[in-house]
Amino acid sequence: MPTISVIIPAYNASKTILATLQSIQAQTFSDFEIIVINDGSTDGTLDLLSKISEPRLRVFSYENGGLPVARNRGIVQSSGKFISFIDADDLWEPDKLELQLEALQRHPEAGVAYSWTAFIDEKGDFLYAWEPLFFEGNVYPQLLVRNFISSGSNILVRREFIESAGEFDPSLKSVEDWDYYLRLAARCAFVLVPKYQILYRRSSQSMTSKVEVMEQANLIVIERAFKLAPAELQFLKKRSLANAYRYLAKQCLNNLFNGSGVADQEGLRQASQKLKKAIHLYPRILLNKETQRLLIKLLMVKFIPYKLAMGFIQFIGKNLPMVSIPSAKVGQDHL
Repeated sequence: MPTISVIIPAYNASKTILATLQSIQAQTFSDFEIIVINDGSTDGTLDLLSKISEPRLRVFSYENGGLPVARNRGIVQSSGKFISFIDADDLWEPDKLELQLEALQRHPEAGVAYSWTAFIDEKGDFLYAWEPLFFEGNVYPQLLVRNFISSGSNILVRREFIESAGEFDPSLKSVEDWDYYLRLAARCAFVLVPKYQILYRRSSQSMTSKVEVMEQANLIVIERAFKLAPAELQFLKKRSLANAYRYLAKQCLNNLFNGSGVADQEGLRQASQKLKKAIHLYPRILLNKETQRLLIKLLMVKFIPYKLAMGFIQFIGKNLPMVSIPSAKVGQDHL
């Protein structure tokens, strides 16, 4: 029986899944199994997987059921004492499994280990990283406010808490990971590995580009979470909604340009609308540096010619990043 089961849902992932697998094979901890759930791929993903010589790899093919269903199927097929998930276009730093497992072994009271996430583009180049947060122990209140775990390719979980939390919700088309993390946080303590170990690939096909789907799912998860939350935490609901709308505004802004050198006016309107809603729900969000940067970018795009605005935005991103990571080529060894 392996110590860790690594579960990879894969749907039409032929462009990225080999790099994902390579980042898993490069792990400094090696006692794991890799379970790929081929979720009805039609692009040659299965052919690529069939050519890989890796004794720890097992591939299971099903009709397409969506990401939550694929993760649930992977759990059923797994046998490890600990379980981790990674999407078929994301990457891990080599010490991800080793350090997360060590953290859980040092803290037997904890059921979940997580690390920090950096974002990369379709080519694997570094885009940005969130400001590091240091939440540990009972993180339920913090998770109600925002999904600070950041991606579905992060956590390492003791199997007993996976079994207790149940399945990923197959009805959710986005943020199903946040919904799941909330259920885990209601059951066990979390422990942090304070390193950027998760490389989340942001692409035009990624879930973060589907803003309307994300908005609907966020509202469902927030309403569900606060129906279950104790009375003393209900005051956090407006702040949670505000954070969700700020994030949606950021995604609208990221998706704003169509390559023609002209900002999409409908996208600009949506970004402005969602940021206004965030501020209305929780005015103190204006004191947050992330909100201030987003507001500056939005105003530049709205009132300054496209090329000049983009030049300023790129300058801000390069010279005044939210987070400075020592290596500008974070994760490049895997690519």
